[in-house]
Amino acid sequence: MRLPVNLPPNFRDALAASDRPLAGMWVCSGSPLVAEICAGGGLDWLLIDMEHGPNQLESVLAQLQAVAAYPVSPLVRAPGLLPVMIKQILDLGAQNILIPMIDTPEQAETAVRAVRYPPRGNRGVGSALARSARWNRVDDYLANADEHVSLFVQIESVTSAENAAAIAAVDGIDGVFVGPSDLAASMGLLGKQTHPEVVSAVERTFDAVRSAGKPVGVNAFDPAVASAYLEHGASFVLVGADVAMLARGSEALAEQFTGAPAPGRAGK
Repeated sequence: MRLPVNLPPNFRDALAASDRPLAGMWVCSGSPLVAEICAGGGLDWLLIDMEHGPNQLESVLAQLQAVAAYPVSPLVRAPGLLPVMIKQILDLGAQNILIPMIDTPEQAETAVRAVRYPPRGNRGVGSALARSARWNRVDDYLANADEHVSLFVQIESVTSAENAAAIAAVDGIDGVFVGPSDLAASMGLLGKQTHPEVVSAVERTFDAVRSAGKPVGVNAFDPAVASAYLEHGASFVLVGADVAMLARGSEALAEQFTGAPAPGRAGK
């Protein structure tokens, strides 16, 4: 059988084929039901988050299954540069993976090796046991696995921003995602991701990544900030999160119908 693929096939190919930037949202709740609701909303991609969301392998599997019927590209963010866990995420059938906190080209090369089978990498072989190869029902899966996996890495520190061009240039890196919140913290501007110095650093990182010929994305929940980053060349952007939308929506209802200010936001 041929490998069933996400529609679009994978995020790398979706970016290459698109004539506009791709908009997505975080799925942090750990709920397959919420993931499916988000998948049907009309956005281009979803980020299933294992770094900050309450997700383990079982919940990620359920979310991948829930969104598979929709024309959306799911990326799974690993909790870190952990080759053993990256192998497990891929074996679940994830076809797009994001690795956070990549500071150097050497770390990017480690990530590439983790998603590739020998001799190009060191991903462990367990296709007979895994959903990725549909339990050895996919013809030539081991030989063609690289075609079905796209790898993105995250730049979110001063060090990684300085190394952005070299990280992006690593063979096997399909794109770079910039995290302004952690970058701001690394710059001594914790909680100030829209500070002019942070925005300038993000834009310089965009230029460096694009100079290496790779697409670059960013997290920007503020519509004005998102629009500015899109104008500066972002190819993909996260514009919201399931949990944040639920929090703000419930607060708005409470304020409208009870008159009470949002918890912890009084006077802001």
